[in-house]
Amino acid sequence: MPTRVIDLSVALEDNMPAHKLFQRPVITTHLSHESSKALGLGVPGDAMTFQTNFIAMLDHVGTHVDAFRHVGPNGASIDEMPLDLFFGKAVCFDLRHVPDLGEITADDMDRAEAASGVTVDGHIVLLCTGFHARHYPSVDSVWKNPLLTVEATRWLHARGSRMHGVEGPSTDRPTEDLFAQHRLCRDLGISHWEWLVNLDRLLGAGEVQFFGVPLKFRGGSGSPVRAFALLAS
Repeated sequence: MPTRVIDLSVALEDNMPAHKLFQRPVITTHLSHESSKALGLGVPGDAMTFQTNFIAMLDHVGTHVDAFRHVGPNGASIDEMPLDLFFGKAVCFDLRHVPDLGEITADDMDRAEAASGVTVDGHIVLLCTGFHARHYPSVDSVWKNPLLTVEATRWLHARGSRMHGVEGPSTDRPTEDLFAQHRLCRDLGISHWEWLVNLDRLLGAGEVQFFGVPLKFRGGSGSPVRAFALLAS
């Protein structure tokens, strides 16, 4: 069956917005095609030149996934977590009525599930609030994301959802330091992707296949991912 690929990742770039507690990344050219000419590679008339980039960043920048180690000192690091956590059947909920700094409640989840036409049963659940389109890359993209309430998180867990994904830098409200959603994920043994984009393109698609596989950082507390979804054409 023909499929469409929907890219759900923000581009990684120098000094891009990051969570309020985290440093922004440094990404710059290491060797350029011009500077690598001095290495004298290749043959006369056909020089071998190349480019490499220097990347210095935390493992929670851009579109990324949290390892259990991130908020649990005894939790599995990203290289220890099973790969099948990071892809599978998914559904995207339309929560665009939730305002900046608002709350995604269990009632919101009930209504969004009914509207999606998909009964959550072990699905990855992606939460579209329109937040990224409203704010990125302004500073508001760091300071105004909605909160996924503990009741909504328990709603997901009760339906066998091991992973979920949001727009913006966090599932918790940035104006608070409670991190109730992260702490509950720690206790329930579930996790999430943050800073997903283009989720509106999944609305109304029903069940899709989602992929957000991390790099295999030894001891990693998380990882950037290239997230995407496959939709039937």
